[in-house]
Amino acid sequence: MRDVPRRVLPGGRLMESADRKQRQRESFHADDPSAGPLTTDQGVEVDHTDDSLAAGERGPTLMEDFHFREKLTRFDHERIPERVVHARGAGAYGFFEPYESCAEFTRAAFLQDPAVRTPVFVRFSTVQGPKGSADTVRDVRGFATKFYTSEGNYDLVGNNFPVFFIQDGIKFPDFVHAVKPEPHNDMPTGASAHDSLWDFVSLQPETLHAIMWLMSDRAIPRSYRMMQGFGVHTFRFVNADGKGTFVKFHWTPKPGSHSLVWDEAQECQGRNPDFNRGDLWDAIEAGEYPEWELGVQLVPEEDEFAFDFDLLDATKLIPEEQVPVRPIGRMVLDRNPENFFAETEQVAFHTANVVPGIDFTNDPLLQARNFSYLDTQLIRLGGPNFSQLPVNRPVAPVRNNQRDGYHQSAIHRGTNYFPNSLGGGCPAHAGVDGNAFTHYTERVDGHKIRRRSPSFQDHYSQPALFWNSMADWEKQHIVEAFRFELGKVDARAVRARTVEQLAKVDGALAAQVARGVGVPEPSGGETASKLSSPALSLESQRGDGSIRTRKIAVLVTDGIDAEQVTSVRERLAAEGAIVEALAPVDGEVRGADGELYTVDRALPTVASVLYDAVLLPGGPAGTPPAAADQDAMRFVRDAYRHGKPIGALGSGVGILSSLEPEGLRLSTEFHRVEADHGVVTETSPGPAGEEFLDAFVAAIAAHRHWDRPPTRH
Repeated sequence: MRDVPRRVLPGGRLMESADRKQRQRESFHADDPSAGPLTTDQGVEVDHTDDSLAAGERGPTLMEDFHFREKLTRFDHERIPERVVHARGAGAYGFFEPYESCAEFTRAAFLQDPAVRTPVFVRFSTVQGPKGSADTVRDVRGFATKFYTSEGNYDLVGNNFPVFFIQDGIKFPDFVHAVKPEPHNDMPTGASAHDSLWDFVSLQPETLHAIMWLMSDRAIPRSYRMMQGFGVHTFRFVNADGKGTFVKFHWTPKPGSHSLVWDEAQECQGRNPDFNRGDLWDAIEAGEYPEWELGVQLVPEEDEFAFDFDLLDATKLIPEEQVPVRPIGRMVLDRNPENFFAETEQVAFHTANVVPGIDFTNDPLLQARNFSYLDTQLIRLGGPNFSQLPVNRPVAPVRNNQRDGYHQSAIHRGTNYFPNSLGGGCPAHAGVDGNAFTHYTERVDGHKIRRRSPSFQDHYSQPALFWNSMADWEKQHIVEAFRFELGKVDARAVRARTVEQLAKVDGALAAQVARGVGVPEPSGGETASKLSSPALSLESQRGDGSIRTRKIAVLVTDGIDAEQVTSVRERLAAEGAIVEALAPVDGEVRGADGELYTVDRALPTVASVLYDAVLLPGGPAGTPPAAADQDAMRFVRDAYRHGKPIGALGSGVGILSSLEPEGLRLSTEFHRVEADHGVVTETSPGPAGEEFLDAFVAAIAAHRHWDRPPTRH
């Protein structure tokens, strides 16, 4: 051990205690990892850590892969007690009901009878940050559903992206270590804009497809209720005859898929870090129950190799134009938990929790998850009996010989082994009536090998497909996201290497990003694919046209035309929207008729980013009542530049005029309504007319208006 120089305090006293502590700390320093080859915890050198040991290139992962098991086990046990990933979450109970029997494809009981509702618990989450991080960070969102079926619990553990960052689960510790806060300073929290993540991305091109989703607005959803969900992997349906069909799962929200913009998301983190969690809770408490449709993409087994990508590759999706999504049922969440810790925090999901009629494929990422989730729950929830916790208990009866362990709550009697005669042979094997789970029969052969299938090697075509599918405004947001994220990376070599990878996806994208982050534009670089899939754009996910649960801000001050405000509030409330009156101070304002009008919130406590639209009512004197208030002006400016619907009545149109929007049509004549780029105006005093109300509701239903012209102020 090297000597630590002794330092001297004023007066000549040596800092002996400080030196001893420093020497003590240094005695625990790990060896420099660059000093030799990679090894296991037992010191055995490892020549490959990117692929699991499998029975053939596309075969199942083998349990004898001690390096894979050690690597995943050590990773699963790194943190207690919160989840290593998906620590920040919110959940709710509800039900699922199928539209019709799916017996043609699967024998799963909960997918047979439209008259039978299956209870569910759903947990939404962010991936990177700890429990205390904010809801609106740029991140993947977990979408995990526990079905309490009559045949046992089935867990569909998915995300709001249909693809993942890696192909083989043995790389999961590496990916999460890279995206988590930097180990030397534990920063940043709940963010992907840092060196280690982008270093990993630049060296692992298989990440690029999911990275494109991460840089899109999909990574900052408006709410959990307006967020798609995906099973990510290709699973297998199995019917009563034992016939298999490949299946991918899709959750589609009834209100449509809508997102924040990055500027809003950042402000929400300060204004309301519980923005998504509170939105879910409040909607359920108000009886506005969130609803999703479950759809499936079905691929006959004989078509397994009919695509230009591998169905077992979790970094790929099946374009809906090739295999349409077939709706098979709906899910409604109608009850909030009674205790966050007991339910939302202690719920335990596992991809291997399947029921008869649903089975796995040899997807190497799925194979790893089937090992890892159970292992994680053992350490996080303190032992093997976590399934006895109320939120995890199946509604189907549980009968087995598994005993004891931490937190055992049952008092067992009788024998605990099989076969037995002393206990009457119970519990006995399930009968031959077809109710027991039977694994899909599949021939597996091949050399034991640690190598990825060549069919997994195209890392650029589907990121290009995603890019080609975006609307112009979505592409602009993706470019801005890359510029923000890479702009936070200190290592210029990492910036440049990432841009070089983007050039293999699309040359124009790479050039725009390069100009924003100060690295040379790569030469050449065409798009890796000419294909597009309109279903991937948020433009195609606008929902059912309803404005239910949309939050509308009405800016009020003394002198407002209260009759005007009331007419709009009544119409919006009838449409199911949530309307709040905001004023410079809380309490009440006095309308032009002398009556007091109740204020819901004070403007300084909220911001435009917390609302979906804004209404500017007028007053009788011809002067916009809120024009002099800076909070109100900032509120309107932000709503305008974020593309949100704006309605203005009477002299309230003057607030918009003062922003000097370039080329925007505003109403200048009494009884004339103008609706232009989501801005609806009518200068007439008094109650709002039906033409204005219809146009304003339609603008809100469209959610955003990105082609809006800029303002001069």
